[in-house]
Amino acid sequence: MTKAELVAKIAEDANLSKASAEKALNSFTSNVTATLKKGGKITLTGFGTFSVVQRKARKGRNPQTGKDIKIPATKVAKFKVGKKLKESVK
Repeated sequence: MTKAELVAKIAEDANLSKASAEKALNSFTSNVTATLKKGGKITLTGFGTFSVVQRKARKGRNPQTGKDIKIPATKVAKFKVGKKLKESVK
């Protein structure tokens, strides 16, 4: 499903215009991004939890040359699936 298809489905389900549905979706994504950027987490009960985790620095290998490389520590976004979503997908 693309963003346009999701916007159309939200508009249909919530009886909104496509413009309003797109504003709502953009607001959701920007607020999730801003919260994660601050190091917070967002829990949508039954759906899942968005959070930020710290990855440690580690060694890797360049597949073309075979040389060892250092991969620096970094923060990454993580999504943990909620119980209801997990059960509905089975």
